[in-house]
Amino acid sequence: MAAAGDPAACASPDVEAHALLRPSSSSSSDEEECAFEPAEKIVVSIATDPDADDEHLFASTGRAPPFSWRKLWLFTGPGFLMSIAFLDPGNLEGDLQAGATAGDTLLWLLLWATAMGLLVQLLAARLGVVTGKNLAELCRDEYPDWVRHALWLMAEVSMVSADIQEVIGSAIAIKILSRGYLPIWAGVVITALDCFIFLSLENYGVRKLEALFAVLIAIMAWSFAWMFIEARPSGKDLIIEHNLCPTGILVPKLSSRTLRQAVGIVGCVITPHNVFLHSALVQSRKIDQNREYQVREALRYYSIESTMALVVPFMINLFVTTVFAKGFYGTEVAGTIGLENAGQYLQEKFGGDYFPILSIWGVGLLAAGTSSTITGTYAGQFIMDGFLNWRLKKWIRAMITRSFAIVPTIAVALYFNTTESALDVLNEWLNVLQSVQIPFSLIPLITLVSKEEIMGVFKIGLTTQIVTWTVASLPIVINGYLLLDFFSSEIRGPISGSLLCVAVLAYAAFLLYLILRCTELSNHVFRPVNKIRFT
Repeated sequence: MAAAGDPAACASPDVEAHALLRPSSSSSSDEEECAFEPAEKIVVSIATDPDADDEHLFASTGRAPPFSWRKLWLFTGPGFLMSIAFLDPGNLEGDLQAGATAGDTLLWLLLWATAMGLLVQLLAARLGVVTGKNLAELCRDEYPDWVRHALWLMAEVSMVSADIQEVIGSAIAIKILSRGYLPIWAGVVITALDCFIFLSLENYGVRKLEALFAVLIAIMAWSFAWMFIEARPSGKDLIIEHNLCPTGILVPKLSSRTLRQAVGIVGCVITPHNVFLHSALVQSRKIDQNREYQVREALRYYSIESTMALVVPFMINLFVTTVFAKGFYGTEVAGTIGLENAGQYLQEKFGGDYFPILSIWGVGLLAAGTSSTITGTYAGQFIMDGFLNWRLKKWIRAMITRSFAIVPTIAVALYFNTTESALDVLNEWLNVLQSVQIPFSLIPLITLVSKEEIMGVFKIGLTTQIVTWTVASLPIVINGYLLLDFFSSEIRGPISGSLLCVAVLAYAAFLLYLILRCTELSNHVFRPVNKIRFT
């Protein structure tokens, strides 16, 4: 952000008007820990750009400069880190189970679920760019202490539950690639070392970290595309037709038999910690939030970059779903396939002309698990810093964040590493934990980007609000159905049922509070600061 001591006389009235379109939410932001230090941010302005001479024109009108491929390259990075959450082992397991049990009938839902996830991530990027703060920091400013701590706890639970799936997915890949020599618990310990890789790369700058993720995404794309080629699915079935029954990407079809798999696809799209992560990652570029044209330019490039970034995970998820649909849909083993035995089933079905498809699956799964655990560490730092405002060194924050996930992961790996069915039970409970947390990131996000006191002229309009609330309600309702179905089969007895009813009422009351609290926030929080700035 621009320095507070810039003399007003240096700016024209038009420039000053556009510099004050968004009220400041804190007068002491310089004293707080920010997502990226000024020296760490990437400079996106180009001194030799022909439009640099017209900067005064853009500043006076608030209009974004013309499109530049060079600037798009400078803004490229945060969206691809964000896209890793669409490729974690939990998503891959949902893809393979959907393909094995539902065939190609849910590909259309995969497309629309990805589009829905894109909308949520664009809102997260918008919030971070306009305010210069991530979602966790804004929640700390907006809510009372008890709500802030509750939201922090929910975010940590979501992150840890997702991290357990990611670490165990990496451990399964290591077991596959070592031909069973290394057990699950050993793979968990090895995966824990990614924290040190993350720390070493972060010291060399954000661009180096983004390059690592680009390599990991390329490995995943190569691995799963190779599997797709080996399976040789029908392009006609993929797009619009399957056994004379219209389906595929372009034709929606849903039956009661595939409802659970459909819920799994939608539920995997929005991971709460990823919303916090993306709102922080967009601050890695040097943008003056007090200059409207710079904010508009950043929003345009981040929108393009995020859209391009999510095309890759959509294609990878499409490959995985199609491969398992081609190989196992309608077979007796369709309902028993999971992460641990998927590679063996693939090997038996397709083999591999040049490379064993089991090894290719292991490489792709390891890349997915490794990349998602590193982003989990990254997200954990922003969540902890934002909610609690802990001013700790980065390596200490990373170690604390990694310990939050690794300690329970090793424990559950040792406890559940008895049978494949035990890991499936663990995965179901972890999915439930993450489903419960989804509203606690979506509701604050949507309500904050709708507030003029926070977003100024960049708040979303009424139409966008209606669309966004509709989109957000879908995973909340769908996951509510999933939770009801899960608990109805797991909870028995009057005492357990009564406790569940109390928990559900408390849960619903808290959600209602979050919605009403943000829509009825008084302006007295912002008025003292605004008076100072406009005086």
